[in-house]
Amino acid sequence: QDYTWEDHGYSLINRLYPDVGQLLDEKFQVVYNLTYNTMAMHCGVDTSVLRRAIWNYVHCVFGIRYDDYDYGEVNQLLERNLKIYIKTVACYPEKTTKQTYTQFWRHFKHSEKVHINLLLLEARMQAALLYALRAVTRYMT
Repeated sequence: QDYTWEDHGYSLINRLYPDVGQLLDEKFQVVYNLTYNTMAMHCGVDTSVLRRAIWNYVHCVFGIRYDDYDYGEVNQLLERNLKIYIKTVACYPEKTTKQTYTQFWRHFKHSEKVHINLLLLEARMQAALLYALRAVTRYMT
């Protein structure tokens, strides 16, 4: 059974803690929609597909998959070094080194790399919340 933030998590957390769901959702949306519309030296780039691939890859790392998403995008858009970095930061943050940071997207600005970190940390937080809220839902029923 699917258990998504939009369909289940948001409403449950709002029921348990009024207004917290809205605050969390706004936080997730701000980070998810954050963009300068640039990639390295290129301006005017629609980065939404890349941001979605990163978000869904983080969820996938934690065992959350969506039937309506084509995971082929992840393999097309995320190079191996970026996947390694995302998995390291999301699963083993204590093992993150400067070398893993410099290995991916060598021609990109630090601000773009920081945005990747924001995306993966918020996606990780949402994944953890989904697991916790799903457990609460099962307990309540």
